[in-house]
Amino acid sequence: MKQNRSLFRRFLKAHFLFIFFPPVMLIFFSAFFGSSDINENNINTLNLFYVTVLLFGFIIVAFVILSWLFFLKLQKRLACLQEVMSVSAKNNSFPKPISVQSDRMDEIDELGSSFNWMIQQLEDSRKRAYEEELLRHRLIANLSHDLRTPLTILRGHVTRLNKETLSFEGQHSLAEMNHTITRVGDLMDDLLSYTLLTSGKHPFGPVSTDIGRLVRASVAAWYPAFEEKEIQLDVNLPAAETFYWEADPTWMTRVLDNLFQNILRHAAEGKYANIVVDVEQEQIIVADRDPGMNNSSYGDGAGIGLSTCHYMLNKMKLKADFTSNENGTRVAIGRA
Repeated sequence: MKQNRSLFRRFLKAHFLFIFFPPVMLIFFSAFFGSSDINENNINTLNLFYVTVLLFGFIIVAFVILSWLFFLKLQKRLACLQEVMSVSAKNNSFPKPISVQSDRMDEIDELGSSFNWMIQQLEDSRKRAYEEELLRHRLIANLSHDLRTPLTILRGHVTRLNKETLSFEGQHSLAEMNHTITRVGDLMDDLLSYTLLTSGKHPFGPVSTDIGRLVRASVAAWYPAFEEKEIQLDVNLPAAETFYWEADPTWMTRVLDNLFQNILRHAAEGKYANIVVDVEQEQIIVADRDPGMNNSSYGDGAGIGLSTCHYMLNKMKLKADFTSNENGTRVAIGRA
């Protein structure tokens, strides 16, 4: 936008007039009295001295007052702009546009106009991002729903083929097909769950939660599944001591369910799981004996589930530290 008026140019022009115009008038005034015939009285010289002193005093006072008014006005305009920015930063929202005098555009108004343009661009960008996010969530939800029908048909054909007389290789292929169909269904469930979670569809209600009791309940619920896979459980859950987190019990249970499910999916061959509630460090520790996340199927299929866990823990101001090597994987959940 073209700048119509310069604030600092006006400031310099006004100060120039106050500094140089009165002395020029004093020179003309002195010359006028100097050319008159009334020179015999020395009182005129004394009066001229007083006038000069008063004039220069007036110049100094006027200079100070004018400068003070200028910088006071400048400070108020800048403080208004700064207040709008700071309030928006505290409220984590976009600031409202500030008023700009388009008919008398100066440096401050030009700054405000640029600020308003930036706000408009950010609002348009946020609106586009929100619309794209809604479209992506709708697309994922529709795909998750539409893909269930062909998966159900495939499972029906697999079940029908299981009743036929097949070779050992054929039965093995059918078992792999059935396992793959189950895995794809689980991945779609994880993807849909993550989409609903990030879009705010799952309610979040943090309360003071007894972590020891919650972990014991989760382990008890998953114990039959571990026993079926012949996984040895090494559990250390103190009954007399516990600690509390400000967390959503449903979300915490889901995080533990995901970790236990990953052990069954990716570390069942290790036949070992260690579950500890460390009251002193206020941590939940889950460990197994898989070949490591880089060498097992962890890296192939656990991404969405772990992303869901990280999102939930971050929302509850918690974190999960993963340590993985050829001896196994260890997850420690604690405060962020």
